[in-house]
Amino acid sequence: MNIILLGPPGAGKGTQARILEDERGMIQLSTGDMLREAKASGTDMGKKVAAIMDAGELVTDEIVIGLIEEKLEGEHGGGFIFDGFPRTLAQADALGDLLAKHNAKLDAVIEMRVDDEALVARITARSTCGNCGEGYNDISKPIPADGKCSNCGGTEFKRRADDNEESLRTRLMEYYKKTSPLIGYYHAKGDLRSVDGLGEIAEVKAAIANVLDA
Repeated sequence: MNIILLGPPGAGKGTQARILEDERGMIQLSTGDMLREAKASGTDMGKKVAAIMDAGELVTDEIVIGLIEEKLEGEHGGGFIFDGFPRTLAQADALGDLLAKHNAKLDAVIEMRVDDEALVARITARSTCGNCGEGYNDISKPIPADGKCSNCGGTEFKRRADDNEESLRTRLMEYYKKTSPLIGYYHAKGDLRSVDGLGEIAEVKAAIANVLDA
């Protein structure tokens, strides 16, 4: 199955994508990860990406589609999860054309709906273990009382610099301006399904499973 996870920053797309990878053998195609991987690869495409990123410029849709096409030509696993792409209507058209070219289709577009105020509260409370990357949240999963990571025992914890209210509201506004038209686009195609992105991880996982198994 090929699916798109839609939702604002912090909605939990990455967490749910990892679960789908582990449990269904799907492959997450995260734009950011693919660009970093390409940059480090030393291939012709990688050098092109590195030059653009080092100059602080935005990578073109054409390059991102090229990277996705390379993945589609490789190992498919249980299908692909598109995360962070498409972000615009032009990218959605390009992805549709690319899938058709490879005799593939989009099985579902899952919108992880969130309440902005609750999302801001959740994200400004999150931190990670500086040693192993285990995630914590002051509200739902506090750092253990002994100050040690439950996964590795590390004692250094950090918060992302942009996990503050002002930065987050800017990112949310950017998301709604650019990506919200996709919700109407995929609704019109009959592909859109919505789940509550603010439930517990297990609840969101179950809601997504219901969509995929329907």
